[in-house]
Amino acid sequence: CALRQGMAILTGLMLVWFGCAQVKPNWLPRLPILHPLQGNLHQQLSQGMNQLSQQSRWWAPLLLGGVWGLIPCGFLFAAQIKAAGTGDFLVGAATMLAFGLGTMPMMLGVGISASRLSSDKRSQLFRLGGWVTITIGILTLLRTDAMVDYTGYGAIILLVLALVARPLSNFWAQLLRYRRALGVGAFVLAIAHTGHMLQHWLEWDLSRVAFSLPQHQFGFVAGVLALGLITPAALTSFDNLQKSLGKRWRQIHLLSVPALLLGTLHIVLIGSHQLQAVIVSIITLIVLLVRWRFLWSLLSLEKFYKES
Repeated sequence: CALRQGMAILTGLMLVWFGCAQVKPNWLPRLPILHPLQGNLHQQLSQGMNQLSQQSRWWAPLLLGGVWGLIPCGFLFAAQIKAAGTGDFLVGAATMLAFGLGTMPMMLGVGISASRLSSDKRSQLFRLGGWVTITIGILTLLRTDAMVDYTGYGAIILLVLALVARPLSNFWAQLLRYRRALGVGAFVLAIAHTGHMLQHWLEWDLSRVAFSLPQHQFGFVAGVLALGLITPAALTSFDNLQKSLGKRWRQIHLLSVPALLLGTLHIVLIGSHQLQAVIVSIITLIVLLVRWRFLWSLLSLEKFYKES
């Protein structure tokens, strides 16, 4: 169950990411982990698949179908993750078969219809597909009540990784490379977690907060404040805003530190598992220590420290 919930979160995040990239490619950076086939490799693969599709031998469709899984498509990757999350070979194969059969009519219909549209209309249709992808990703993150805890803990984990990315960049360079993706992912999961809380805890009736336990009230307020603090950072995660805001951009993104503290307080006060609350508290303390320059100098490691 935990594996499936984790796969659902990963699938939802990937769909949201691909959708944003489809709506406006310059919004978010291209991640090699999500775009493994770029440049000449992608062109060579496309040419090879075109040549293979023209073969009349019996094995050509089988080989073409096997290579098809390498196409860098957000929906395809999401389906593959979903199939892997089933934990069963036959069920996973059936999932991919259903995905192929289900998307075939739409692909044919869109392909035939798009060929009759102007380039401007096709561009609008492409962006519309991005918004549909984002919607499906959000619905994936919101699909079950069990996702309340998973999305909350997931947001904290991604925020933790984003906050330690620069101080640990000399030891873990890849983390700094994906820091923006981690921060935006934390924001998306926080939004999903908020939606879950409103749906399954409050049933969209905010007046229920006043009748809950005092510690839950404080926990709810802490969560709202944490979301409010990371929202400006998420909305200013673009290169052009970073340049235009200058020093204020860093000040805005430093709000993620108190957001982590408030998020941890939210988990401690309102979380359903005390052990996880203790673990998150310890991790938060470690994050603060890692970001504390004095600790690095105390350990004679200041030359490895990079200010956040």
